[in-house]
Amino acid sequence: MKRIVLSLFGFLLAIPALAQSTPTIYAESFRQGSTRITEEAFDTRLTPDNANYRERIKDVRGNDRYELTITPQVLEGTNEVTAWRVMLRDLHHSIYRNILLADQEPSSDARNNLWWLNPNQFSPVPVRARRIMKVDGFYLVMQVQDLHFTPLDSPYLDSMAVHFAFTNSDPRMTPIR
Repeated sequence: MKRIVLSLFGFLLAIPALAQSTPTIYAESFRQGSTRITEEAFDTRLTPDNANYRERIKDVRGNDRYELTITPQVLEGTNEVTAWRVMLRDLHHSIYRNILLADQEPSSDARNNLWWLNPNQFSPVPVRARRIMKVDGFYLVMQVQDLHFTPLDSPYLDSMAVHFAFTNSDPRMTPIR
């Protein structure tokens, strides 16, 4: 009995630390190949005026192989951004618009929504979560570093800073840079 009480007490002490830590969510794409990429990391700052982003990702031979795009989710007829969507397209197999999906069927499962940078508190993935997606033979890590709303209590984003890292080794045990 004493051991159970001590374990429960230790767990209760750990709750504040758990609440403050950033969750990591890992998923594997439906694309399971062996393609490896040139490793790189970069940051991007998105705003309603600069809402789209495009980056070519090279394979290990230095050839353009994938295209990363970020597009805003806006209210119809306005430029008020409520979220951003990240897509990765294989330039050799363009049949799939986005290979950052665990399953090609829509679902509310967090692992199938890592590509959606949604600050809504009811989003399947917490906006500041460290997102790791294994695609083919490499990993994409993305994490929202900063976001700002205008006005502060509105659902409309006026900026979001996101860190991206592409690596050929499993990043789950290393901190994001």
